[in-house]
Amino acid sequence: MKRKAVVMSALMMVVLLIAGLTVAEGAKKKSKGPSNVLYVCSCGDECACKKVFTKPGKCACGKKTVAMHILKIEGDEALLCTCGKGCTCKLNPDDPTKCGCGKPVKRVSLKGLYVCGCTDNCTCNTVSDKPGKCKCGTEMRKVE
Repeated sequence: MKRKAVVMSALMMVVLLIAGLTVAEGAKKKSKGPSNVLYVCSCGDECACKKVFTKPGKCACGKKTVAMHILKIEGDEALLCTCGKGCTCKLNPDDPTKCGCGKPVKRVSLKGLYVCGCTDNCTCNTVSDKPGKCKCGTEMRKVE
């Protein structure tokens, strides 16, 4: 009887371990992929770094990067709202140099990153550091 209880306990542990790994793997996969947030150096407007990243971290100058929401992609550049990561603003239709919240728009180069390959009228605003599919299902293209 004791042996049966030990075997059942071990079996339950294996099932829980597999379930935990499956949930962790799903969360890991969910966090990867294209995004509509870019991270830019926090040096300020005079920043010479001019580099954008798809993940938070530090810029080459040592400053932390700041999350900015993509308002629009124009050719090889992105227009970013300077509100922050949780921003849901749109581009101000009356003043394209401002976000809907009134903050200034930051224009950054997307060279070296992948953007949605829809059309010129694409509103996905999706960027990635790897090739793949956009959120809309279109193949992403590398910005050269």
